Amino acid sequence: MNEKSSFNAAVCAIGIAILLIHTINILLKKDRRKDENSLLTFVIFTIAHFTAYLTFTFLKTHYTSDNFVIGFYTTFYIMNNIEALLFFLYARSYLEGKKKLLDILTYVNLAVFGIFIILDIVNIFNRMFFTSIAGAYTRQRMMIFSQGYQFVVFVVVFCITVFTRKTKLVEKIAFSVYCIFPFVAIILQNLFAGYAIAYLSIIVSIEVLFLFVNVRKNIVLAQEAKRNKDIEIKIMISQIQPHFIYNTLASISTLIKIDPDKAQKALDDFTEYLRANLSSLSDTGLILFSDELKHIKTYLSLEKMRFDDRLNIIYDIKAKDFMVPPLSIQPLAENAVKHGIMRKLEGGTVKIKSYERKDAYIVEISDDGVGFNMDDIKDGSTNHIGLNNVKYRIAKMSHGDLEIRSEINKGTTVRAIFYK
Repeated sequence: MNEKSSFNAAVCAIGIAILLIHTINILLKKDRRKDENSLLTFVIFTIAHFTAYLTFTFLKTHYTSDNFVIGFYTTFYIMNNIEALLFFLYARSYLEGKKKLLDILTYVNLAVFGIFIILDIVNIFNRMFFTSIAGAYTRQRMMIFSQGYQFVVFVVVFCITVFTRKTKLVEKIAFSVYCIFPFVAIILQNLFAGYAIAYLSIIVSIEVLFLFVNVRKNIVLAQEAKRNKDIEIKIMISQIQPHFIYNTLASISTLIKIDPDKAQKALDDFTEYLRANLSSLSDTGLILFSDELKHIKTYLSLEKMRFDDRLNIIYDIKAKDFMVPPLSIQPLAENAVKHGIMRKLEGGTVKIKSYERKDAYIVEISDDGVGFNMDDIKDGSTNHIGLNNVKYRIAKMSHGDLEIRSEINKGTTVRAIFYK
């Protein structure tokens, strides 16, 4: 084995070892994201690619026929293009937003990929990219065009990652490294024939992607999960403050003597209310709005028991089968009662409305209570329970939004938007 073959074999062996570690790391993760599954496919194929090249490095010392060389190098050319396609699909799954544009790019990408695969196969017959003379791989004048698809992918991925506002600087740099390093390496490999410089650049680029994109995203998501859990705990605690427990139990105690059946129902509602709050601590994902609605009705039923004619409740539910974060709507109903209706001597009405829009599901909580100054929301000085926390959770967990409109002495309307 000559110097070039030894260098190439070492590069492939090191690459396989590193990528196997990353593969095991991803496989051991219980809840893999969609982009991690794409990364896993990309990494596993790269291992197969390197393994094939490493095998060929040893076999070509024994098999030197022109057909053998043409067959193997055609396989490598096709694998190079497949690897570029998998890299694009990984970048596409990692990005969020602009789905229509990404879909168009994907279809165009697949079409261009198909064209270059056909050209690789055609080369077997017309040898426009490379040939074999006496068992030696020999490049032809059009050889650089055989890697045209890879150049296209690098340019496209560079543009969609670097010029997308949602990607962080470190993500832009990491994807740029993968686009630029192999791009330069392919050019250098045409100058230094025989050395697998492109393979070496792929190893370095995947390391950068894995550490500064995938691992970093896992850390960020873990931090967000912890923050969400802390927020849920705070909301739960705010929902079952001692004064609420004491007032509810006092009302139930009074009802026991006056109306035992009504007291029994109130006690059942209070038990269900506590159960729903406690179970929300173990809910790490979204729940059906119909389940959240049950919790809202339980809470409002207890408040109706306490305030009687001072609190009126209207339900206008036209959509229930969509997903929301747990305890995302119920705190809004509590705000309407405590900070809207109950601050008026005569009380008022809380209305719960849900409906479907073309692009989203909407839940509206409105009251005709005292209202508040909208500047309080902007300044962050409002004392409404968990309003900012609820907005944060809706945005992070379901990519939704919270719209608030209030006028003093007229009331408040909070609209939760859950985009499809």
